[in-house]
Parts: sequence; structure tokens; C-alpha cells
Amino acid sequence: MNRILHVLFFLSVICTSARLMAEEPETTLKVDVKLVNVFVTVTDARGTPVANLQKENFLLKEDGKEQKIAIFSRESALPLSIVLAVDTSLSTRKDLPLELISARKFAHAIVRPQDGLSLYKFSEEVSELVPFTSDLKKIDAGIDRVRNGSATALYDAIFLGSQALSRRQGRKVMVVITDGGDTVSQVDYKEALRAAQESEAIIYSIIIVPIEASAGRDTGGEHALIQISADTGGKYYYATSLPQLDDAFRQIGDELRTQYLLAYYPSQRYSDSEFRQLRVDLANAPAGGPYQSHYRAGYYARKGTW
Repeated sequence: MNRILHVLFFLSVICTSARLMAEEPETTLKVDVKLVNVFVTVTDARGTPVANLQKENFLLKEDGKEQKIAIFSRESALPLSIVLAVDTSLSTRKDLPLELISARKFAHAIVRPQDGLSLYKFSEEVSELVPFTSDLKKIDAGIDRVRNGSATALYDAIFLGSQALSRRQGRKVMVVITDGGDTVSQVDYKEALRAAQESEAIIYSIIIVPIEASAGRDTGGEHALIQISADTGGKYYYATSLPQLDDAFRQIGDELRTQYLLAYYPSQRYSDSEFRQLRVDLANAPAGGPYQSHYRAGYYARKGTW
């Protein structure tokens, strides 16, 4: 009798194992779908931000395929993290005092209690003078400590500022004040751009042009800044005087107060590339156009995501 019970038990174990093996899939696919944030600024023909658009006015595509907007909001109330990076190389020596006056005005106009501003200076090396804070006294004290250096590590400043922003929540912005040159950076243009894109930083460039036709003017550096600004959803401005500096900072502040957030879960993977292209179009926009949209060119997908 015991032998029969043992045989029956052994057969039941075999049957159970076989059933479980049949039910278990050959491979297990783990999908981690990330919510993608796209911050958009819309301006009219005069460059004035447009603040009255609705969710229905936006068409969002990833790699050419339309996406369903899961979250839509106007982002003027969302916490803002700003890296303010000031070029202190010898080529900016004459204009640096004016740059700092204008930067101080900008900080006082834009920073709210829920925001944080970090002050960087860059010449032959990059230094963080003030960590993220909303304390205007600390920001002012940091601006007072800015001194000239020699060479220019522009791409290093963008790279390190982007890394700092990657650890922040909410909207992330970097404002770079420079004449556009780069002479001693350890990272190159592509590395700086990728760091900005991976951190979701929006780059605004204020390009100082002391002498419009200067033979030593680094137009290559200017073009790099212009492209980085465009690819991250920001803008660039030229400034030759304090009023133009103030106007550039004012326009940046106006845009940051009228941004839109379009967030979505990618519906499926459309490309084998780790970089996903984004496109935002306007539909049934109100009268007053033509309008222009500014947003990041795309994002780098994490491993294991669609």
C-alpha cells in the first residue's frame, strides 16, 4: 500500500511540474514605460510668449508617431531650477561688470521661494560659487565674488551645470552668458549637448559681442551655442550693451512664466535608436499668428524602456 502511495505521489509531482513548465513563458519581457516631459514655449510674430493655449491646440509626436498627451498644464507655478553660468575669461573682462549687474536684476526678478538658482563662473576651470538657493542675499554675495580668469571652458560649464540640474525636480534651465569661445574644455560639443539633453535642461545663451566685426570673434562657438539652445528648447540672444542684456534677461523671464508642459507615455517603440525625436505642432491656434514653438529636439531613452 505504501508503495502504491509513493508511486501516486511521484506521478502527481511530475504532472504538476509539467503543467507549470507549460504555463511558464519561454522569455519574460519587462517594460518600464517612462513618462516623458516636454516643456514648450510658444511665441507670436513679435516674439511675445502666448499664454492662452489649451491642450487641444497641441499635437505631439515621437519619431513621427502621434502621442496621447497624458498631462497638460501651464508651468508658471512649477518649481524652477536655474544654473546661471557666467564667462569670466579675459576676453570678457571689459563687459563682465555689466553682465553681473544684469544677472543680479534677473535673479531678483525671477527667483521665488520655491525656486533655486545656482551661480557658476567659468574661465580655465568651472566653479560653483553658490549652490541652489532662493536666498537672494546669498546669490548677491556670490555675484560679488566673481573674478576674471584667463581661458574659457564653455563646454565644461554646460556639462557640469547639466549634471547639477539632473538631480533637481521640476523645470530645469541654464542661462549661459559668454562671448562664445571655448579653449580648454575637457569635454566636447557633443558631450555637452548630450548632458543637457539627458538632464532635460533648457539652455538660454546670451552671447556678448563687444565689437561686432572683431577679427578674433569665435563664430564657431556662437553657432555651437545657438544649436545647443535650439536642441534643448531654449533661445539665444546677442547683447552689446547693458540695455540689451537687460532685455535678453527680461525675455527669458517672460518665457519661463508662460511655459506649457506636455507629458506622455510613449505608446510603443518606433525606433532602435536610443535617441527619440520629438515634434510639437499647433492645431486650431487662436488668431494672432503665425506662432513659433520652442521645445527640446528629443530625449535619450533609458535601457529597458520603450
